[in-house]
Amino acid sequence: MKLSLSALPGYGTGILVACAPIVGLALAVLAACAAPSTTVAPAPRGAAFDLIVRGGSVLDGTGHPAVRADVGVVAGRFTKVGDLSHETAATVIDASGLVVAPGFIDVHSHTTALATAVNILGQGVTTELLNPDGIGPLDIARQLTATESALPAVNVGVYAPFDAAWRRVVGTLDRRPTTAEIAQITTLLEHGLQAGAWGVSAGLDYKPGYYATTDEIVAALAPLRGWRTNFPNHERLTPETGFSSMAGMRETIEIGERAGLVPVITHMKLQGREQGQAGAALAMMRAATARGVYTAADVYPYIAGHTDFTALIVPAWALDGGRASLLHWLREPTARARMVREMEEALLARWNSPANVRVLGRDQTLADLMTAMGTTSSGEAIAHILEADNPEVIATFGAEPDLVKILQYPDAAIACDCSVNHPRDAGTFPRVLGHYVRAAGSLSLAEAVRKMTGLPASIIGMVDRGFIAPGMAADLTVFDAATVVDRATYERPRERSEGIRFVVVNGRIALDNGEPTGVRAGQVLRRTRAMPSRPMRLASSRVLRVEAEDAGRRIALDLATGQLRITGAGLTLEGTAFGLLQTAARWSSVTAIVRDTATGAPRGAVLIIDEAFGSVTAQIDGRPALVWALGS
Repeated sequence: MKLSLSALPGYGTGILVACAPIVGLALAVLAACAAPSTTVAPAPRGAAFDLIVRGGSVLDGTGHPAVRADVGVVAGRFTKVGDLSHETAATVIDASGLVVAPGFIDVHSHTTALATAVNILGQGVTTELLNPDGIGPLDIARQLTATESALPAVNVGVYAPFDAAWRRVVGTLDRRPTTAEIAQITTLLEHGLQAGAWGVSAGLDYKPGYYATTDEIVAALAPLRGWRTNFPNHERLTPETGFSSMAGMRETIEIGERAGLVPVITHMKLQGREQGQAGAALAMMRAATARGVYTAADVYPYIAGHTDFTALIVPAWALDGGRASLLHWLREPTARARMVREMEEALLARWNSPANVRVLGRDQTLADLMTAMGTTSSGEAIAHILEADNPEVIATFGAEPDLVKILQYPDAAIACDCSVNHPRDAGTFPRVLGHYVRAAGSLSLAEAVRKMTGLPASIIGMVDRGFIAPGMAADLTVFDAATVVDRATYERPRERSEGIRFVVVNGRIALDNGEPTGVRAGQVLRRTRAMPSRPMRLASSRVLRVEAEDAGRRIALDLATGQLRITGAGLTLEGTAFGLLQTAARWSSVTAIVRDTATGAPRGAVLIIDEAFGSVTAQIDGRPALVWALGS
């Protein structure tokens, strides 16, 4: 085995700029290069394009400025980017005057509408990550198989949910688990990772996960560090910290650091009394990253959330045992008085005022309901409501200046937190593009697209989505930058967004001129150990050489000269075009288009060189993965 890599110092927000020749990719997308070229490699002999997207302004997901180019797709993979004016295809999309971007990747979603995905496709989203906040099935293999059988309209991945594992093993009571029970939680989560989960999610603000101590969580997660995955957590706000978002985010970072997982502050926000402290929170993230603990976040572009009273307002002791316990304490006068006082304190700390809480199903604010009930106590009003049910609420938690700072943070990805009854379910991504990019100028268009594509893909460990480059999966979003906008409001949360014109999922058109086609081309996406969570980093040099042979199978790659040959296992494949070289510590990956020398047919390929595990993996479309040991 021969292996060599080289890279230049970081550029911009951790992105490294390629100024050396890149086979098969229009270098004009890399703005730092002095004399970009639009030359592309010739098509594999006899191959025809299935789809060409013509004449759009291509933003490739790297964060670099757009260039006018055509994008060609064969067999669900990008094959060429550049001037394809003399080429033909079975289907052509005229993208003149439009932006062509990778399909948006939503790393935090509670959506269940996967078969139609109208609200998702209407936002330009092509990939959904389910089971956030520690909520979801524990049998990941079964969940993914069922999702696959249902033929989703978009791609689907999932997290292994910590809170669900805690509930399964420890139950709903506030008690300390045994060492054996901690090990059971670890086993449940590892089974999820083995089945293809993209990380371990948690919602430590929710009971019963709330009852787990920091040390217990670390004990359960630390054995999973070898998976090199991420830990997105809905941080917990406790009475002991004055319901401090800062303390909760600090705990998320601590858990990730001690357990060896990438901490991700999910739907990041500064709540209630801590409004105005986004700068301090982001400084905390920068400090962690600087000391070697890469810390990321995801954020949605709203300052009000969707929840219910028991999730965030009812004190933990009152829910020790579930709703039956809650109703018991509501009937006991001394306990009820304590609960009323503590719920009022929590509401004011998190949401500032009962006027900021709209109770769904009653179409009134909590302040309105207090007047109708004849009480001046928000806690007493909530207690009265909880005696009958536990309605959902829309609660304003944040301040616009904080949101803007979080949106601008280089390692904060855009995510939907999609759920019904909130405008984010239909408006998140167009709202960023229409309001925060076009109207407010808070983000550049290229940076916003990066935060919706390449960045989230890197955070969760994806290797073949998030960028427009040869060999990448052909997920595309084509939108009108001049008109894209959200239309959903808190009063009308299901109003569809405008300006998303075409969405392509795995090479097939799922949204045509703003209307769903009914095509269900989504795939279930599974992660492996060879796909580490990482900062988004593209190599500055195309120097990558690998040679390995084992059991009659051989791979020889020289990326600098554009040479790739894979033989054995009944096939011979030759590389014809290469995508972006992604790198991390002792790890690199590149996508490619390969030609089957027997049939001439092009195929997508993903190559991963993993020094940490001593392996080279070649995943060829339609075939089992080929793996070589480094040094063979």
